[in-house]
Amino acid sequence: MKITATAISLTVDDVPASVGFLTTHFGFQEAMAADGFASLTREDAVNVIFLKRGIEVLPEGFRDQHAAGVIVAFTVDDLPAEYERLKGAGVDISMELREEPWGERLFQVTDPNSVIIQLVDWVTPAGE
Repeated sequence: MKITATAISLTVDDVPASVGFLTTHFGFQEAMAADGFASLTREDAVNVIFLKRGIEVLPEGFRDQHAAGVIVAFTVDDLPAEYERLKGAGVDISMELREEPWGERLFQVTDPNSVIIQLVDWVTPAGE
């Protein structure tokens, strides 16, 4: 098997709100859109697809579920600069910038549909 692209598909109540959040604050571009559906792209990132909760393309038992328990994580070059940029743009920081003992630095924001977006970079863990 040869994988030619990767996408994450998230079920939300308000597709345009999530699309606006990722296009405005994260530089994604809308590649395709229809009623209850949008596909976003970036040259350097995974494709993100938003589906409206209840849309018939989903299996019947899953149509009413929200994107829950999912964190969309983007590894970035200059995490402190991204933190300041998003904070300066008025984006609500839902988890402040922090460093984990294993060397992961991160912070989180939450989109209008409660999708958690985590920005990450990696440093040498303290004591190593």
